Amino acid sequence: VQLGAGEAPITQVRHAYIRYAGQGHEIKVRLPDHPLTRADRDTIAAAFAKAYQAQYGQGIPGVPLEVLTWSLTASAPANESIRAAPPPAPVKTSESAGQRNVQMPGADIAQECAVIARANLSPDTSIDGPAVITEDQTTLVVPSQWTVASNVHGDLVATDRPAADDAATTSGPLAAIQRQVIWDRLISIVEEQAQALIRTAFSTTVREAGDLSAGIFDLSGRMLAQAVTGTPGHVNAMAASVGYFLEAIPLERMRAGDVYVTNDPWLGTGHLFDFTVVTPAFIGERLVGLLASTVHVVDIGGRGFGPDAGQVFEEGLCLPILPLFEQGQPAEAVMAIVRANVREPDQVIGDLYSLTVGNAVGCARLVEMMNEFALENLDDISQYIITRSRQAVLDEIASLPHGCWDNEMTVDGYGEPVTLKAQLQISEAGVSVDFTGTSGVSPFGINVPLSYTQAYASFGVRCVIASTIPNNAGSLNPIEVSAPPGCILNAPRPHAVAVRHVIGQMLPDVVLGCIEKALPGRAPAEGSSSLWNPMMTGGPGLLDGVDYGDATPFSVTIFHSGGAGARPWRDGLSATAFPSGVRNTPVEITESIAPVIFHRKELRPGSGGAGRYRGGHGQSIEVAHAQNAPFAIFALFDRVDYPARGRNGGTDGAPGVIRLASGKILKTKGKQIIPAGEHLVMELPGGGGYGDPAERESDLRQRDQDNDID
Repeated sequence: VQLGAGEAPITQVRHAYIRYAGQGHEIKVRLPDHPLTRADRDTIAAAFAKAYQAQYGQGIPGVPLEVLTWSLTASAPANESIRAAPPPAPVKTSESAGQRNVQMPGADIAQECAVIARANLSPDTSIDGPAVITEDQTTLVVPSQWTVASNVHGDLVATDRPAADDAATTSGPLAAIQRQVIWDRLISIVEEQAQALIRTAFSTTVREAGDLSAGIFDLSGRMLAQAVTGTPGHVNAMAASVGYFLEAIPLERMRAGDVYVTNDPWLGTGHLFDFTVVTPAFIGERLVGLLASTVHVVDIGGRGFGPDAGQVFEEGLCLPILPLFEQGQPAEAVMAIVRANVREPDQVIGDLYSLTVGNAVGCARLVEMMNEFALENLDDISQYIITRSRQAVLDEIASLPHGCWDNEMTVDGYGEPVTLKAQLQISEAGVSVDFTGTSGVSPFGINVPLSYTQAYASFGVRCVIASTIPNNAGSLNPIEVSAPPGCILNAPRPHAVAVRHVIGQMLPDVVLGCIEKALPGRAPAEGSSSLWNPMMTGGPGLLDGVDYGDATPFSVTIFHSGGAGARPWRDGLSATAFPSGVRNTPVEITESIAPVIFHRKELRPGSGGAGRYRGGHGQSIEVAHAQNAPFAIFALFDRVDYPARGRNGGTDGAPGVIRLASGKILKTKGKQIIPAGEHLVMELPGGGGYGDPAERESDLRQRDQDNDID
């Protein structure tokens, strides 16, 4: 810095990167300008609390801090004469301003626009829209009522020109553009909401695997927009859950700063491990919208994340719909109850605060957007989004063949196989899926509440039908999903439901089997589908009488995936979570928070079913206790007895295997003890193939051989 600064003074600034212990992201905090002593601990903690609150709205009491790294920045004043120098003269090209009819964003008809190369613009250039400015790597569209000018540095600056009259802002092409901009802002808001949740989350299931959802709702409880980050089981079930919140807590009782919570499986997203949090958004004292989000927490007490319970009461703590915060103040009794009933209190309480933070960020951005566009409420844009989305889905359905198609699939179940039957009907009214004929409820925790069934079955429909229409209350409305009460897909309280995903995530395969009969060549083969996400734990009293010694206690849930089914036009994805969409948990992250070592994690060659297009491969995982102690695994695996079926001549994917490295085969469901010094081996199932294997192209065969995965 001294060499570049010459005689200019050099400034040194020191920072620490700090987070709450257990989080995955840190905040940059400026340190005092003197050698640090123990007396500076409180000063640094206060600086972190202030920075955290400025970024996320509130801190998390009672959770210790950790410093990830330290930094020193040396700087000197920049030479502004370089910045102030005029940019090089534009290089004239052979392209001159031309005219073209362009369909501007939100406009119903094409408009004649000037088309100008940016290289031809000079600092004194000013262009009124509608216009198009072209570059090698991008194109800038300038709508009507906007002006773009080039400043002295060569930057393009866009300015909104006042409309000729107020009426132009509420009708015609400009109104359509404004609606599109508002829609884009809503998507941006829910994505920022989800990212704030991820950055402040404690559980690896959230911050690493992405097992969450986030969305904006109107005051009728209708979902307007959802974050791309999230699972269908959370998003679509949450879309129904907000209605239950409104039944329990009417709008007139809501106050600014309130936050509401539940993990009731029949009011939320299907099991106790998912907390759903709803936050009302206010402009002044006026309630304008609702922000909701859901995460899967690491623990909820009870037996643990496994299928061995007979009733939901054994599975852990259940919170009905109640306030988590009231007018900005935490409900201390609720927080204390949660802390007293879970094995990882800091992580679970931290995730509740993270849900609150994500919603608060969403509320703030929603209010900013509404003020910017002078929106008194969301009524008009809500009705526009829902009506337009619903009609778009119905328009596509109208072009499809009408009728009824059936499909049936058998999966492993627990103790006995489970049969999943579906009838899909396409009519002018929409698409309906009826699961009459499906197996009855199980005595174990693999049962599925109806909301979760509806979430994944409707997702299966939307994978093929109206797949490009945004997911909201309007686009979900034409899809009806039903299951007879008392069957495994509509399990009433108090049946156990802890691992409802084992069955629920199979439903898209069942629905896609119906769709393939209605629309041949559109649906993929069956895949591994259900996540292999066991909970592993160790500690005194957790190993059914086996001595744990003085090894480090732990509880961790890992997310891993087998292979997806081959598509009619491409190989299936390997080690990829479909339909849930969550990510595999990085082994480095798991090893950093729990005393386990992954000795092997690799693709499982040959596990994808053969076909014109090959099914996705599963993976092989070998894990052991880092301190050679015994540990427990809560098995919740499927596709072992009944592998993923191929389609249209494709062969089945390889079944899964769960065993010890010494050779002993383990049960696919239920708690089991891994002896001290043993390695647990999980061989995840592959996806089914699609089409006749004899028709597979030679270059695809060669690619598999080159990659050692044939």
